[in-house]
Amino acid sequence: MSGRQGAAAALALVGARFRLHGRDPSHGVDCLGVAVAALRAGGWRGDVPSGYALRGGAAAAIGAQLDAALTRCDGAAPGDVLLFDLGAGQLHFAVRTAAGIVHADAALRRVVERPGADGWRLVGAWRWSGEG
Repeated sequence: MSGRQGAAAALALVGARFRLHGRDPSHGVDCLGVAVAALRAGGWRGDVPSGYALRGGAAAAIGAQLDAALTRCDGAAPGDVLLFDLGAGQLHFAVRTAAGIVHADAALRRVVERPGADGWRLVGAWRWSGEG
């Protein structure tokens, strides 16, 4: 996948409403919806989890699922999918852009781009290689 394609797909969602389990920008997306849009822009067609809670995810289990479908990376390139541990059992996806990250902000109730992930603990980063 071209990182530019993934980052552009994520940026196209900026301003969309937040909706837990959302995958359609016209109805709202969540953080996984943003990540899936970036991956789909590059041709990834893998299965997407649903029915998960806002809190209580297991980083190791999610990481293992992503490892099976994507390539681990340093998370520095536009289009990379990032997984953060925000504390209190809340995991959060974002997509790297040239200017920072795009993510679905539940508190703001919309998708935003911000300059970085200040104070968020990065637990993994993945890139779609366009293979498989």
